[in-house]
Amino acid sequence: MADQDLSDPVTHRLPKDILEKLETVAKASDRSRSWYVVRALRFYFAGEGADILNAIEGRAEIERGEKHDMDDVLREIDAIVRDKVA
Repeated sequence: MADQDLSDPVTHRLPKDILEKLETVAKASDRSRSWYVVRALRFYFAGEGADILNAIEGRAEIERGEKHDMDDVLREIDAIVRDKVA
């Protein structure tokens, strides 16, 4: 993680039970608490977080006019299929 471009520090509060587990695991594995927080966030952004970010980008594309009406797309597909069958 030392080679990465890092942000300014982020302060956050955790429920005491989570902090206790975090500290226990960090100490046992000789890793920092930050390492585990970053790891947890990476997993989040690989799943649910990615879905949210994709939805945000999709809305931005619509606002920029970079969209296709689904009915138009389906009509184009039907036309392509008809031409190939005929």
